[in-house]
Amino acid sequence: MFKVTRRYACGCLPPRDPEGHKGTFGKVHILAGSVGFTGAPALASAAAVRTGSGLVHLWVPREIWPVLAVKCQEAMPAPVPPYPELLKQLNQSDGVLIGPGLGRSRASDVRTLHLVEQVTAPLVLDADGINAVAEHIDVLDTRRGRLTVVTPHDGEFLRLTRGKAIGPDRGAAAAAFAQRHGCVLVLKGHRTITAFPDGTTFVNTTGNPGMAKGGSGDVLAGMILSLLGQGLPAKRAVPTAVWLHGAAGDLAADDFGEYGMTPSDLVRRIPAAIRLATILPLEEAIRRHESCGKGHSGRR
Repeated sequence: MFKVTRRYACGCLPPRDPEGHKGTFGKVHILAGSVGFTGAPALASAAAVRTGSGLVHLWVPREIWPVLAVKCQEAMPAPVPPYPELLKQLNQSDGVLIGPGLGRSRASDVRTLHLVEQVTAPLVLDADGINAVAEHIDVLDTRRGRLTVVTPHDGEFLRLTRGKAIGPDRGAAAAAFAQRHGCVLVLKGHRTITAFPDGTTFVNTTGNPGMAKGGSGDVLAGMILSLLGQGLPAKRAVPTAVWLHGAAGDLAADDFGEYGMTPSDLVRRIPAAIRLATILPLEEAIRRHESCGKGHSGRR
């Protein structure tokens, strides 16, 4: 099992292309929200923007679209279109997130299951996206060969495994599920585990109990979506997003304390977490400087 540290995150985040444009940095789509759950789509979409996505489209039920139109400044909310148009839009994107605040109904679950089967873009399933799949786990198996990231907390993981206890080794449980279903599993909690279908597992080293609040998972889902949509390979994008999420939480805890910090505070600290990851540790910078100095001193 690999530990995800600042050094690992630093090596995974590439410099931004100085000649890039908004299309260069990924067009992602989020299907989220329901009556009574307008915060989740707002948090997920804001997190994707803050993590660097060029374009963030947010599809929400028509009933709550006016609310999200006010909440979102950079993301682009719109009412969910008819299924054929929705599928077309999602398959023209660089990444798709389904689930935050989506709610449960037969119509919503059926739509989610059809999308899981038919979306060709990298797909992140969170919250009620996971709950819909948990009752029809065979649908998840249809995505073998297509990138799928599933982000359950322990309760959702129990539903995915039909009540089978996680046991003392969370890493082994996550790895077994990822291998069995051909997906990337992010088992959230203290020292979040990221497991891949080939058996590779990562354990996170950032985060704190102040993040144990409704909405924190929506922020993480948006961050994972963003890095995947920017074209990072999954083994870089997913563990790095988890590390950045925890680092943003640690920065928020420093400012507000673990009791008073909120998921919105996490979103606002994503840029500082990215800067923390992309600035070389002082010791390494000194070593590189000294190495360069030795190289130049030999020239005549």
